[in-house]
Amino acid sequence: MKNKSVAIIGGGAAGLFAAITTAQCGHDVTLFEKNRILGKKLLITGKGRCNVTNNCLSETVINNTPTNPKFLYSALNMFTPEDTMSFFENLGVKLKTERGNRVFPVSDKSTDIVNALIGQASVLGVKIINETVKCLTFDLGAISGLKTDISEYNFDSVIVCTGGLSYPKTGSTGDGYRFAKTAGHTVTELKPSLVPLESKDRICKELQGLSLKNINFSVTSGSKMIFEEFGEMIFTHFGISGPVVLSASSRMKSPKQNEYIAHIDLKPALSEEKLDERVRRDFNEMLNKSVKNSLDKLLPKKMIPVIIERSGIDPDKKVNTVTKEERKRLRECLKDLKISVSDFRPIEEAIVTSGGISVKEIDPKTMKSKLIDGLYFAGEIIDVDAYTGGFNLQIAFSTAYAAAVAQ
Repeated sequence: MKNKSVAIIGGGAAGLFAAITTAQCGHDVTLFEKNRILGKKLLITGKGRCNVTNNCLSETVINNTPTNPKFLYSALNMFTPEDTMSFFENLGVKLKTERGNRVFPVSDKSTDIVNALIGQASVLGVKIINETVKCLTFDLGAISGLKTDISEYNFDSVIVCTGGLSYPKTGSTGDGYRFAKTAGHTVTELKPSLVPLESKDRICKELQGLSLKNINFSVTSGSKMIFEEFGEMIFTHFGISGPVVLSASSRMKSPKQNEYIAHIDLKPALSEEKLDERVRRDFNEMLNKSVKNSLDKLLPKKMIPVIIERSGIDPDKKVNTVTKEERKRLRECLKDLKISVSDFRPIEEAIVTSGGISVKEIDPKTMKSKLIDGLYFAGEIIDVDAYTGGFNLQIAFSTAYAAAVAQ
């Protein structure tokens, strides 16, 4: 086969990896990125640590992908999480596996991941052009190239890796959806996923900035439990955020149309009985103190007035006069602090965009458009999204690999 001239649109995880793999296959590769900085969104993932994949089998990635998981079978079997880890370690990036099999660079620096990708692209002769792609060009039902804000270019094929709508400051402004539509593709409804949750409960503002660790977080809709996970969260001026909250959001439909209640078990390691013993022991040590001054060992200072108010106990009441019923109400608040959810935060604040180019119109083995010859897609632009834990980045790498080796 002759060398092809291949354009990659988007310099994020999928784009850089597609460029590297395509160049390794012997093709002439040009990567278009409108930002001066490549991998801008990668730099902020995992709080700047970059959860690059999950140390698991491909089947586990599929099981953690609620949207169109079967579409990914071929791509994930072609390029597995193990392959991702080997790729970066072969480039000199040492990796480590943490809780939930999340994989990070040992340095805890996302710059190591981004620099490895940019460095390898450079070594392989990938040409980088910092121009904004305005549209694709076609000739008789096939890709002929693209136009930027500065010039027009001809290519044998184009791989679109422009991401979704989340974090638009990193360059994810939905350009790829527009390109796909002009090629005749269907773009499904775009919604935020892995996104903070809004609440009108005033305790969120009262607790703003407070982080909770080692809590059990769950979400119910009516009598149905739709999510439950142990981990960390934070209260904000608009509601709640943090790892367990983001994970929960991916299991939820629009909170505006569904009634969701978040439940926080502040003491998941203690049964109701053990917690009651703990409260009584603390109270016995502070017999002459008021309730508001006797919960320091049990709760963060900021949370004490909120829990006392929720339990309906007089904060100035002496602990030696607290009744069994009041203690029961206190215990119930500690084991099940309820927060009503009113909405998702805007899609711009989501880690991942749910929705995208219909998988019915993409070949799952090659990521090639079924409508336009020479057009390929990879990464978040496709209508697949997964839970937190490195799964979404793995999908980006696997789909990019499939598109690249199909050139």
